[in-house]
Amino acid sequence: MATATKTKPAPAAASRIKPESNGGTDWRAEVLEQEKKRVPSLVLQQQHLEKMDSLLPELDIPVREYGDLKRDGYVELYRLLFLIREVEARLTRLYRQGKIVGGVYLSKGTEAIAIGSGFSLKRGTDWLFPMHRDLGAHLAFGQRPFKLYAQYMGRAEGPTKGRDGNTHMSDRHLQIIGMISHLGSMIPVAVGAAIGSRLQGKNAVALTYIGDGGASIGDFHEGLNYAAVANAPFVLIVENNQYAYSTPIIAQYGAARIIDRAPGYGIPGEIVDGNNVFAVYETCKAAVDRARNGGGPTLIEAVTMRMRGHSEHDDHFYVPKELLAKWAERDPLPRAQRFLEETGYLKEKARLELEAKTVEYIEAEIALAEQSPVPSTDDLEESAFYSTHKKWRTD
Repeated sequence: MATATKTKPAPAAASRIKPESNGGTDWRAEVLEQEKKRVPSLVLQQQHLEKMDSLLPELDIPVREYGDLKRDGYVELYRLLFLIREVEARLTRLYRQGKIVGGVYLSKGTEAIAIGSGFSLKRGTDWLFPMHRDLGAHLAFGQRPFKLYAQYMGRAEGPTKGRDGNTHMSDRHLQIIGMISHLGSMIPVAVGAAIGSRLQGKNAVALTYIGDGGASIGDFHEGLNYAAVANAPFVLIVENNQYAYSTPIIAQYGAARIIDRAPGYGIPGEIVDGNNVFAVYETCKAAVDRARNGGGPTLIEAVTMRMRGHSEHDDHFYVPKELLAKWAERDPLPRAQRFLEETGYLKEKARLELEAKTVEYIEAEIALAEQSPVPSTDDLEESAFYSTHKKWRTD
């Protein structure tokens, strides 16, 4: 141990190495201090708060008609919103029980974007390219919670049969394409899928997402520019959750809004309250319909607030508590509850019954996932890369 006190391990390995306890240097404290220095200055935080104040939505969802929604549509969107909130709550429990393989990235506070947009697509026709925090889009596009839990547990009945990271969930039967870890790289792939479908004579739309941080990388601009030139049936949603990991938007881009970039590509741009699931649906459905009818791509900026850390290992100490408090009042779930109550679409008694059935359904899905076997080595040769390699060798 004498030599260990002279050589500090790399910060990335911090959580795996026990610090000195008998008078030695606690290098983890040093790492924490270094991280704190990355927190924006108080001046920067104040500028950020002032900017976000201008984007805060109303406390309640305005009572009006949203697109083509009827009563059943409003109720189904609420059910999906409640479903993803409860699915993720149990995902956290499984993670803390050590049953999850890999990290967990939750969407608490931002679920309305994934639910509203996924619900706007036509199942069996369109293409969905969700990011790591868009589990709600999977559910709104027809995926079962059982499949998602099996994927997170690394089980054979997950979409990738337990052979890929838990956020890389492709399901070709549902036309859901798993994310690429370099997030902006999804954009040109989704644009390619949109154009490819058109070349095949299919009237399909491709929809994908990016965060406010990812909107600054090259693939964002290159992919969106080509989508505009090719008039691709494509929709890109920027989930502006105000932090690119720990970097606030005030230090992320100089424009007033990300949507300001849309005119530069010659395409429509829409900004929407990302905590209003009905408004998100309405905006996305209009963009999807426009793309399907030959109107080309749309850039949508959905303004919201990530209420959890970047992932479950991050306590997001870098976010001002004042900002979190303001957005907690605009939580998409109780806002939708109040809207349904006020419009009469779903009164309290019926809502409680719906929620109870949803919880019962989730628990059954988790039990089913836990019964799923671990991956077998017997069918490893079915791997796409292995099969290609094998064919090359035999040819």
